[in-house]
Amino acid sequence: MMMGDRIRVCMVLIFVVLIQKGDAIWMSLPAASSTKCVTEEIHNNVVVLGDYVVISDDNVHPTPTISAKVTSPYGNTLHSNENATHGQFAFTTNEAGLYLACFWVDHHGSGSVSMNLDWKTGIAAKDWESVARKEKIEGVELELKKLEGAVEAIHENLLYLKNREAEMRIVNEATNSRVALYSMLSLAVCVGVSVLQIMHLKRFFQKKKLI
Repeated sequence: MMMGDRIRVCMVLIFVVLIQKGDAIWMSLPAASSTKCVTEEIHNNVVVLGDYVVISDDNVHPTPTISAKVTSPYGNTLHSNENATHGQFAFTTNEAGLYLACFWVDHHGSGSVSMNLDWKTGIAAKDWESVARKEKIEGVELELKKLEGAVEAIHENLLYLKNREAEMRIVNEATNSRVALYSMLSLAVCVGVSVLQIMHLKRFFQKKKLI
């Protein structure tokens, strides 16, 4: 196997491992009126699962509450929760772009509030236990099924990136065409203004009988 092939295989395996993992995030929310947000770029038709919980301090009674809001790239509210110590959200994306999950403390206090967010997308959000029961598979077969799902997710991501690249290329080409047209128009205006100035100066000097 060539060195380049080995590198590509290693990169694919690393990506497979990463794509099967969910993102668990530990956050500290300040007691002051400020908001902390988590964002991720997700393409269309992807399952997203979220589970958040306030980490209670033994010395704090009652447990502080927080508010949460999840929005789509176009600003549509997908999840909203107030005065909560725990919450969940689940949806399938129908817009490609940045999805935003924001959290803030409901009541101002003297200290910050800790919370844990378990954010899963795509293959990581799939219920593999249900798949195993439904298809009656386990062990190596289940792991191979997970790898198959990961490869499909990689393929979808590559197609998404390819489409984004094509869209960016079209935008760049359109922008370059507009810049070229604007430059030509600017040059034409400059030439026209210069000609008019020369004609005006010529008439002026002729009136003064200087030429």
